Amino acid sequence: MPGSEIILNKVLLVSHNNKVEVGQPYLKEAKVKAEVLQQFKAKKVISFKYRRRKSSDWKKGHRQQLTRLKIQEIQID
Repeated sequence: MPGSEIILNKVLLVSHNNKVEVGQPYLKEAKVKAEVLQQFKAKKVISFKYRRRKSSDWKKGHRQQLTRLKIQEIQID
């Protein structure tokens, strides 16, 4: 929902005080606090397959669901 806050706890990499920390696979002590700005659909992608001389073809469209976030704070414990 737009306006709601979420906390992302699966952080892969953090740069803090000219020091880079890389998780294996994630950093346990890092969290990212973000606000949901918008949920929308991407542009339509058309998938088309054609088989010559088989009288066979199909066409499918797909629109991916996307979420735009605003990062508010990066917490390192």
